[in-house]
Amino acid sequence: MSDLNIGGMALADGVIETIIAIAVKDVEGVASVGTPASASLLSQMKAKPSTQGIDVEVNDDDTVTVSVRIEVFFGQVLPEVAARVRESVSDAVLTQVGVKVAAVNVFIDGLRFE
Repeated sequence: MSDLNIGGMALADGVIETIIAIAVKDVEGVASVGTPASASLLSQMKAKPSTQGIDVEVNDDDTVTVSVRIEVFFGQVLPEVAARVRESVSDAVLTQVGVKVAAVNVFIDGLRFE
């Protein structure tokens, strides 16, 4: 993703991804964002949330399409977790950035047994 310009405001790479990472981590049932091994290692090394596993594409109509890779806690109903992730991401991006989300593609890469 290149810089996103909205009403005279330019957002650098990583800003929307960070907002999305925080929104996804707050969803009940989500164990981690990104691939399971890299997400836990990166989050331990950095103070800010890892944006690995998050892809944002700017569409021609100034909306964005988001792809998120997550790991889910075992026992969760996967379609319900995916629906909560979609809602959380859409709400966070619209509220904090003022951009509508056209689609949120959720990829469940693994289960965490705890």
